[in-house]
Amino acid sequence: MTDVQWAAVRPLLPVPGWLQGRGGQPEAYCHRAILDAVHYLVDNGTKWRALPADFPPWDRVYAFFRRWRDHGLLTEFHDRLRGQVREKAGRDPEPSAGVIDSQSVKADAVVGSASRGFDGGKLINGRKRHAVVDTLGLLLAVLVTPADTGDRAAAQTLLARVTEAHHRLELVWGDGGYTGSLIAHCLTALALVLAIVKRSDDMRGFVVLPKRWIVERFFAHLMRTRRLVRDFERTTSSRGDGLLVDDPAHDPPPGPATPRASVNCPGSDSASQPRATSRFALDRNASTFAGTSSNPNAAAISWQASGPRPSRSWSARTCTMRW
Repeated sequence: MTDVQWAAVRPLLPVPGWLQGRGGQPEAYCHRAILDAVHYLVDNGTKWRALPADFPPWDRVYAFFRRWRDHGLLTEFHDRLRGQVREKAGRDPEPSAGVIDSQSVKADAVVGSASRGFDGGKLINGRKRHAVVDTLGLLLAVLVTPADTGDRAAAQTLLARVTEAHHRLELVWGDGGYTGSLIAHCLTALALVLAIVKRSDDMRGFVVLPKRWIVERFFAHLMRTRRLVRDFERTTSSRGDGLLVDDPAHDPPPGPATPRASVNCPGSDSASQPRATSRFALDRNASTFAGTSSNPNAAAISWQASGPRPSRSWSARTCTMRW
């Protein structure tokens, strides 16, 4: 994460309770390092235990991610960031129109049979992502189901969730898979107009359809990340949070990007630079976290390279790594 990105993200992050005087143990790792690790995990498709040593320990990163997910902080942070992007684009923070569609992806062997299915139309054995985006292509809500779930059945649950969270939403565009009784259900139960954008029978080859291309672009953006190309999650809740992490709202804002310090490698031109390590030290600058400028006496934790890295030793008796 560049300094420009961090400057835009930091005010939107939740403030730890111990910095607000509610007690509790101070956090040992900076939120910037945690976000970098989670983004690296989603972008490169690695395992939690395979996170590079330049990030905090994998179990601490997963603990942060799980805590933010279970308490709804990840969704809240995403909604704040989406509203900020919409305001910069001259839009209202709450959208009034959206686009709905679905995408089927293959599931890994770790995915149980209870949460996977076979999509006969796409000939894919796995899961299906049902997503609603606004007119800028930013995610409003997502629902992950087995691939054999029909679009109309999933849309009833998804659209009810979207209208409950976004009260200004009045119009949603969809493809031909959302026709039938779903249109009348949205109008009577949700006070929502579901407009169908159909492909003409006279069209041949690839044709960009009005409004539908917005959600198709969103799915194409998801396929650029390795962890989302195939479904590796045992639970559907973790898969939905992975889509939130890779939403286009998290793209860097326009402006010069500040490069981060590089890690030395033998034979590289950066031999004169200090080695970047993954040790962590206390920083008494309270502005490390969001909303802490009013409390100058609070101690914050920042991630920084400090001193040589501890050597590793292997125990032949237990075959475990010691630091």
